[in-house]
Order: sequence, then C-alpha cells, then structure tokens
Amino acid sequence: MSDNVLLTIPFVIAIIGLVAIAFTFRLILREQQGTAKMESISGYIRQGANAFMKREIMTISVFIVALAVLFLFLLGWQVVVGFLFGAILSVTAMVVGMTASTQSNVRTTNAAKESAGRALQISFRGGGIMGLSVVSLSLLGITILYLILGINETNTTGIYSLIGFGFGASLAALFAQLGGGIYTKAADVGADLVGKIEAGIPEDDPRNPAVVADLVGDNVGDCAGRGADLFESGSDNIIAMMILGMIFVGPPFSLGWKIVLFPLIAVSMGNLAAIGGIAGVRKWVKSPIISINISFVISGIISLVSSYVISIYVMNDVRYFYAIAVGLASALVIYLSVQYFTGYDQSPVRKIAEAGTKGAAVSIMIGLSYGMASAAVPVILIAIAITVSFFIFGGGLLGVYGIAVAALGLQQMTGIIMASDTFGPIADNAQGIAEMAGMEKDVADSLDELDAVGNITKAITKGFAMASAVMTSIALLFAFIGESFRLENGMLPTTFADIAPYLDLAKPGVIVGLMFGAAIPFLFSALTILAVGRSASKMVEEVRRQFRESPGILEGTETPDYARCVDVSTKHSLNEMIVPTLLGLIPPVIVGFAFGIWTLAAMVISATIVGALLATFMFNSGGAFDNAKKYIEAGNLGDDPDLHAVGVTGDTLGDPLKDTAGPSLHILIKLLNIVSLTLLPLFILL
Repeated sequence: MSDNVLLTIPFVIAIIGLVAIAFTFRLILREQQGTAKMESISGYIRQGANAFMKREIMTISVFIVALAVLFLFLLGWQVVVGFLFGAILSVTAMVVGMTASTQSNVRTTNAAKESAGRALQISFRGGGIMGLSVVSLSLLGITILYLILGINETNTTGIYSLIGFGFGASLAALFAQLGGGIYTKAADVGADLVGKIEAGIPEDDPRNPAVVADLVGDNVGDCAGRGADLFESGSDNIIAMMILGMIFVGPPFSLGWKIVLFPLIAVSMGNLAAIGGIAGVRKWVKSPIISINISFVISGIISLVSSYVISIYVMNDVRYFYAIAVGLASALVIYLSVQYFTGYDQSPVRKIAEAGTKGAAVSIMIGLSYGMASAAVPVILIAIAITVSFFIFGGGLLGVYGIAVAALGLQQMTGIIMASDTFGPIADNAQGIAEMAGMEKDVADSLDELDAVGNITKAITKGFAMASAVMTSIALLFAFIGESFRLENGMLPTTFADIAPYLDLAKPGVIVGLMFGAAIPFLFSALTILAVGRSASKMVEEVRRQFRESPGILEGTETPDYARCVDVSTKHSLNEMIVPTLLGLIPPVIVGFAFGIWTLAAMVISATIVGALLATFMFNSGGAFDNAKKYIEAGNLGDDPDLHAVGVTGDTLGDPLKDTAGPSLHILIKLLNIVSLTLLPLFILL
C-alpha cells in the first residue's frame, strides 16, 4: 500500500467524523425544547457560556500571537504555522463541542418527560459531538499540516516542525482547562456556600443568583476544558510517535515510511470506533451506566478488530496489535477502577457519606484516604503496560516504540471517553433546568440519576486523561531524547546503547531536575486552588449582596441578576488563570538554559510521575465527595440537615480538586514536555 494511499485514510475518516457530527447535531436540534420557561433558562446558560468563551479566546489569542512572533525569529515559519494551526483547531473543537452541549441540555430535560432512557440518548449524542470533534479535527489538522510542510520519505526535515502543532494545542488547552475550571468552581462553591448553607435553599434553586453561572461552568469547564485537554493529548501522542518512528524508517530496522504514518491510521480506527459506540447507546435496562458501559465495549471491540487488520495488512507485524491491546486493556481497567472509587452505589462513596454522621472532619478524612488509595491503581497499571509493551517489541530501541504503540491503544478510546465526559455536564445542566423550571418529581428523579452517573463518567475521563498524559509524556520524552541525539551527533540513534548515556540518573544535575519536577505539581495545584478560593470569595460577596439588597429574591417576588454573577465569575477566573499557566512555560526555559537538557529531561520525568499521582488523588477524592453528598441528599441516611451540611462541606472541598487542580495537571505535564521538545534546538545551541 503506497504512502499516498495510507495518508488518505486519516483524511477520509476525519471527514467522516465531521459528517457524523453534522448529522448528530441535526438529530439533536430536531428535538423539542419544552416550555417557554425551560427555553429561557437554557438561553441564559448559552449566553453565559458564549460570553465566557469569547473572552477566553481573546485572552488566549494575546499569548498565542505573542509567542508566534517570537517563534518566527527563533524557530522558523514552519513551527509557527503548526503552532497557530494547533491552537486554532483546539479552540474550534471547544466551540463546536460546547455549542452542542448548550443546545442539548434543555432537550434532555424535555426528553426526560417521555423517559429517562430517551434523555440519556440525547445527552450522550450531545457529548458525542465533542468526542468526535476532538479526534476528527486533530486527525484533519495533522494530516493537512503534513501536506503543507511537504513531508515525505525524501523530505523529512519538516516532520520536526509538527511539534509546533502540539505546542499550540497544549497552550490553548491549559488556558481552557484552567480558565474553565476556575470559573466553574468559583460559581459552584459560591452558589453552595451562600445558597445551600447560609440561605438553606435547594441546589439549582432559581432564587440563587449564582445558579446560572454554576450551570454555565459545567459547559466551559467539564466540556470545553476537557475537550481541549484530550485534543492536545491525542495530537501530542500522534506527533511524538511520528518523530519517534523516524528512527526505524531506514537501516538497521528498515521498516519503511509506513511506521511514520501508522499513528495517524491507528487513531483513525479509534474515530470509527467512537462513531459506533455513540450510535450504540440505547435505553438502559437497569441503569444508565450499563448502557454507557455497553457503548464503551462496542467501541473497544471495533478498535480491537480494526487494529488487528491494520497490524496484519498494513504493518505486517502482529506485535502492533498486541501492544494496542495492552493499551485498550489499560483503558478498561482504569474505567472500572474509577467507577469503583467514585460510583454512587459503591462502597467508598457509601462509607464517606456514613462517616458524615460522625462529623465533617471524619467524612473528609475518609474521602481523602480513598483518594490517596485510588492514585496507586492507574500508576501501577501504567507501569505494567509500559513493561509488557516494551518486551512485546523485543526490548531495546524498538521496545521503546512498543511503549508508544500501547499509548496509542489507550488513545483510540478518546472519542467515546470524551463523549461520556460531555454527557456529564449536559445531564447536570438538564437537572438544573428541571429544578429551576419546577418540573414534576419523576422528571427530576430521572435527571438526578443521570447527573449522578455523569459524575462517574467525568471522573472516568479524568482518570483516562491522566493515563493518556503519562503515556503521551513517555512518547514525548523519547522523542526528546532521539531528537537530542540527532542534533548533537548529526544522525538518528540506531541502538538502545546510543541513548543509554542520556538516561544516567546518577548525575547531580539529574537529581536537581528530579527535585524541581517533583515540586512543580504541588506549586501549580496550590496556585489553582488559591485561584478558585479568591474567585469563589468574589462570588460569595455578590450573592450575599443580592440577597441583602433585594430581599424579594428569597421570597420569590424578585428575579436575581444572573448575568451579574456570570460576569463576576468570568472576569476573575480569566485573570486568575494567567499565573498558573506561566508555571508550565517558564521552568523549562530556565532549566534548559541554566542547567542543560538532561536536567530538563529529569525535571519533566519527575513532574510527570508526581503530577499523575497527585491528579488522580484529587479528582477521585473530589468525585467521591460529590456523590457522597448526592447519596445523603437522596435520603439514604435519613433527613438530618446537619448531615446534609457535612455532605455539602465535603463536596465544596472536593470541587476545586476534581474540576480545577486535578485535571489541569494533565495538561501541565504535557505542556512541560512539549515546551521542552519545541525549544530543544535553542538549548542545544547554547
């Protein structure tokens, strides 16, 4: 099969994905929005989300343009084109997915009047648009950039410029995740502390001025932010593998140019699998999580079968299939692990809720303990996957490529995982609209169930994103090492012994790098949580002001100023995201110039491992706290208002952990890697 034919596969499948997006969007828009009040509430949410996104894009653009000008002089026009292209497509994926989310929420609410299963279908289809956007636009962007740069077997220099695409996507993603995460948790915490605890009104009560800002936050944080996260993770993994594949094109391996194009083809199969999984969501038999699990299995089976086909008939080597299967198995175990630690009906959540009868302190201790325990599972699993995939390819330098292939197997599930993630904020919005519109109890109960499942799927996506970040960072690390060898020696490495000196951990500079790297995730998390605290305090002040100056709000005779709360959260969250973002940009520059590339490599390794553990601890404990609160609110432990206050306290603690600091760490560690790789030629020269 010629290289031109191979390159048409990702291009055509990306187009098929875009057609599937348009078709799915049309199906959603044909659904009824319900009453005028429901439509009005949805309009508030949509306007707030669009206003936030507009301001965020303006903020991102300033940094992107400034860096593009700098890169033009330092790294050349090819890197700049990729950098701008990556950032633009990342933002495009966010806008498309969030638009679908804000159009699906009210239609999900209305569908719940017919059946909860029907509501599940609509909300999951809405999430599917984000899932397909993330993968399709990544494939399309890298393929087009490949053609623009004129890359082929006889013109290989442009392939290193693809790094710019990953850098642009990473920077846009960190802004999106941080800005959206700070926004959503500032609104959520402010709404809970003043509305639920001080005023004693229910969640999503229309009398709470912050409730619309909270619902907007679901879209800009869990939908747009997470979509940008997985867009850049998938893009970085493809690009790292293409660069790594260069080592094996010629002698002594002589695997041909197809090994460079393999990651594009493999991810294309994952896109087809996502389309099948999204189409496979039907009304559940016992619970919505069963239906979602079935879609996951459908997607996994399609990925397995298609991976076998391309391994045998394109790569002519079954080891590719085995390594991809290892990655897919890792995704499955992570999926089940997160379900256990955060599931509404699982032992950890029940024990956290039951501990609340002894007081908030005991409940928080139990929740944090389970969060710490949960961090070990995926990291041990990733270590096993790395070891197995390394030996599947026979060890040595080719074994390193085997690790990257396993990461690709994990990456094949991106579309369906992202669909299940975006389903969460749509279900949450639908539940909030039902509450604000005064819908019947059976409708509210159905949507409450979907909302609880949405908490699980959001936590699963964070676990998946963490594993993907670690595996992608490993691929980026070895791309960094291979490119360093090429720049220093004028040739690519041909044996593992060539790069062995670069992996020496006994050097003092390496130890210094490990210490720097271990500190960065903690400092970054501190900055993001403090940012949430400061922004939340502004929201608390605003909600208290409205209650104080307009007593009729709580009496139901005056309408709160929802737009003012949206504006407060937007303004402060976008201001607060700048300093943590700089922590992903400045340390690689300082360490690379001051200490050299191997201290920098050690810093990136350490930040990746520590960041992965810290992130898993935070988002799993936060997810468990959230569902423990729902478990209490469902009346499973009686109707004690003090116990409910304990649940809200735990949820408030968990909110910035699971939705801001934890998921932002995924992007931080990938940004550290991609900045290091992008600026590597400058570090080598100096």
